[in-house]
Amino acid sequence: MIAHLSGTLLSKHTNTVILDVNGVGYEVTIPLSTFYDLEDAGAAVKLHIYTHVKEDALQLYGFKTLRERELLLRLIEVSGIGPTLAIKMIGVMSADEIIASIRTNNLARLTSIPGVGKKTAERLVIELRDKIAALSSPALEEEFAARDGGGVTVSEDAVRDDALSALIGLGYQKAAADKAINSALQEGGDISVEILLRRSLRLLAKG
Repeated sequence: MIAHLSGTLLSKHTNTVILDVNGVGYEVTIPLSTFYDLEDAGAAVKLHIYTHVKEDALQLYGFKTLRERELLLRLIEVSGIGPTLAIKMIGVMSADEIIASIRTNNLARLTSIPGVGKKTAERLVIELRDKIAALSSPALEEEFAARDGGGVTVSEDAVRDDALSALIGLGYQKAAADKAINSALQEGGDISVEILLRRSLRLLAKG
């Protein structure tokens, strides 16, 4: 798979570039963030590449930074998010904004991205909140730690309240959310907002 390209920029548009690498022109889809950072046509350019293979096509996605490429790889792990939507997300928001929104359960911010609905935003938070920590910056982690109490053990009541707020924010009625959370808590084991949300959503889906 192609993971990196280095060559001469032949042309660039808001969502694609053509890169000449030893006489071969590669068409690469890019986010707006990369478009703004690119030099003019004729310049030497290096791009980090994600190669997406389908039955009938091979699509290249390029980024100026390795961090953005790694972020795309994390985003497409989530059901309902393909590389086209993921690269649009990275273009609409900076990597820092996306990571912070996921790490701090900011569903409203995530759903402000065209194509990202409430359920998709909820899956992003539940599935990536911890996985995406490696891509975070020290400043973002300080903000996240302060929000979560700087590593201090969070009480069950606080976890319950956060999970309830998240479920209500997703459109569930308070009574139904309360009942699901109570049932989820009875399952025992380690409790975190993510675990409680996952269990509650499973119970709510059963009706």
